[in-house]
Amino acid sequence: MRTIKLYLSFLIALLPLLQLRAYTLPRLTVVVVVDGLDEANIQRLSPLLPPGGLRTLTEHAAEGTVCYDQLVYGGDETTATLMTGTLPAEHGYTMSRYYARTDRRTHELLEDRRVKGIGTQQALSPAAITTPFLTDLVRLRYGEYAQVYAIGIHAETTLLMAGHAANGCCWIEDSQRGWATSSYYPKGLPAAADEHTTGGRFRELATRDWRPMLPIDLYSMPTPQEQKKSFSYSGGHVLRRTPNANDLVIDLALRLQQDQRLGEDKVPDLLLLELTTVTPNATSDRIQTAEQEDMYLRLNQQLDTLLHSLQTRLGGSNIDLLVMGRPVYGIGEAVMRKAGLEVLAFDCDRMAALTNTYLMALYGSERWVDGVYGQSLYLNRSVISQKHLSLQEIQRRAADFISEFEGIRSAFPQSELLYSDLRRSLSKRHQGDVCFEMERQWVVKENDLTTLDYVVENKPRSPIYILSAHHQHLPATMQAEQFVELFGL
Repeated sequence: MRTIKLYLSFLIALLPLLQLRAYTLPRLTVVVVVDGLDEANIQRLSPLLPPGGLRTLTEHAAEGTVCYDQLVYGGDETTATLMTGTLPAEHGYTMSRYYARTDRRTHELLEDRRVKGIGTQQALSPAAITTPFLTDLVRLRYGEYAQVYAIGIHAETTLLMAGHAANGCCWIEDSQRGWATSSYYPKGLPAAADEHTTGGRFRELATRDWRPMLPIDLYSMPTPQEQKKSFSYSGGHVLRRTPNANDLVIDLALRLQQDQRLGEDKVPDLLLLELTTVTPNATSDRIQTAEQEDMYLRLNQQLDTLLHSLQTRLGGSNIDLLVMGRPVYGIGEAVMRKAGLEVLAFDCDRMAALTNTYLMALYGSERWVDGVYGQSLYLNRSVISQKHLSLQEIQRRAADFISEFEGIRSAFPQSELLYSDLRRSLSKRHQGDVCFEMERQWVVKENDLTTLDYVVENKPRSPIYILSAHHQHLPATMQAEQFVELFGL
């Protein structure tokens, strides 16, 4: 009897902990990924911001820094890392595109011929990423009654936020002036998004003129052109780089919340949004223009609209708001040059051509190099096999040759990638025969093939905020792949 009493006492003491573990998410968690959101910008602007969302976050939210332990090319490899809790070596999204040996061309990584675009010509899906996403884990834990939606500005970002198990997702298709999605999601375009497009609300928000909120001389960093003529945009091909894009996402998010009654039952729901601070003339995530500063002022208002509306509808204790940055341009060449740091251009195509000539001198007149992309050199394996040559020997000779180029820190055969820090940033599925690392001050020269092959930053950092009644603290510094752990999944 004494044993039973002790056991019951233990269970009673443990019950609050079990209940806490069972409800790690509130009724609605809103995750906002902001393109280009930079910690240095927020620190400089926060004392000047009027009451609003950004200021609320800096004054009342738990705050931390996310570190990306990988190379960042300005694509969505950062989003994939956040949403899967793994590095590119595992989730496979090392860049927005990959090099295919079959046709010696680059292809979109999320390209999927088995699906069709809805409201877009793009046929994309997250099927190429086999690692579970945050959304998949939420679905596994809470079942079909947990609703998961993603709304974004760009197709790739939105799909990587939605993952495999979302109820639906949609992104801005500026050429069609409407919302788009993929047939990968069985329910297609959410009804709220379809009504947003056909009812004219999308066009109304998308075509608004964007002019400065303040007189141009009140901004801290206007360019000479802005001082002379200010700035003005009216959507068009730059829609995704204007405050209108944020207005579209937030307006639809609030409609979708009402339409699907997100956060109105006891089963946790998840709403993921992509916003932006990137402007048409941006070349750095650091503020260099008045239009960039204006984007932050408007983001302050937009986040306040989102937060205030959801708190009014659902109550503050039923909402968690997570806001974090996503590097797009990094510090940028212009900022580095202003700081006295030399930035040098490296021509990967020239390096590949010279490597091919070197191998021709050794092994005969053939096409030995197929291409170069994503800090990998691809050899012509068909010719090597036909001539019964050693692939490992040619990889080693090519690596030794590439190592001599100015701007190359190191080069090594594919088999030695495990011994390099570069292993975190390259996927086994897409890496080439010879991998190379560049010195920090060197950037890849843009050309037809390597337009996206540009390292924005090595191991960048971004701010993260969480406004919640459930999480009072964040680690001062956390790795990007630890993000999923915040949800207790």
